[in-house]
Amino acid sequence: MIIDEADDVVHRTHGIADVRSARFEKGHPLQVFVRDNNVDQALRALKRKLQREGVFREMKARKSYEKPSERKIREKAEAVRRARKLARKQAIREGLIAAPKRPARPGRGAPGSARPAAPAPKPAE
Repeated sequence: MIIDEADDVVHRTHGIADVRSARFEKGHPLQVFVRDNNVDQALRALKRKLQREGVFREMKARKSYEKPSERKIREKAEAVRRARKLARKQAIREGLIAAPKRPARPGRGAPGSARPAAPAPKPAE
């Protein structure tokens, strides 16, 4: 499988899917391993990694021209967002504000807690 879109190339050889983009050339390798010929799982992992890297957002932004003034406004807003996030994390680390509670994932118990035992099977009569 080879996909080529705006400097992003995906190669699938010998059970390894490898994404090479401009980030890869700068020393940020992005690899997804295909195990047991489970390509669907590898594609999900690949999409998740591309999402985290911001490739989809960058491709969307490059679809149309962005005026320099709009770019400055967007970059300034992103910088403010990053600064607020950093300040929030720092305040949580220092104990000034409480950390947000994480929602419990369905199907997973708290660490160290045992699951309730299944009921014993009824004896055959």
